[in-house]
Amino acid sequence: MAELATIARPYAEALFETCRGDAAGTQSWLDTIAAAAQTPQLLQFAANPKVGAAEVFKLVTSVLPQALSERGANFLRTVIDNGRLAALPEVAAQFRELANAQSGRSDAQIYSAFPIDGGELAQLKTVLEKRFGRQLETQVHVDPELIGGVRVVVGDEVLDTSVRARLQQMKAALTA
Repeated sequence: MAELATIARPYAEALFETCRGDAAGTQSWLDTIAAAAQTPQLLQFAANPKVGAAEVFKLVTSVLPQALSERGANFLRTVIDNGRLAALPEVAAQFRELANAQSGRSDAQIYSAFPIDGGELAQLKTVLEKRFGRQLETQVHVDPELIGGVRVVVGDEVLDTSVRARLQQMKAALTA
């Protein structure tokens, strides 16, 4: 959704510029409010023209596990005042990309047919960091349809060593 990305970009860039020294702390509270902003009921409540910005702010902060910092509260007020609550998840994603680019890191989504324990994940992370040439922040998702192996997505790069991918390659080769 290009429009949402376009809306979110100025917010993410402005927040990144003001929080350069504490990108990790900012990412933490930003992810929290972005998760809250994904709730359909909250978005519906915020879209109601009879509801004021102060009420929306109060509701959002009431569902958060901990109080926001002054910077976080001001940012949330700005987003709500401008009617951009739905863009918060995209703001958080773009902020993470900016922070990762500055630190030389990347997010890696690892899809596995089976759960990966801590030791296996550490080994896999080491191999992937060599393969992609940068430090990775990993997030593991279980996808039984892979049958076996893993599928790794780092930005726009994909490394698919799953059994499902190999079977699809064999099928394509046999039918060609």
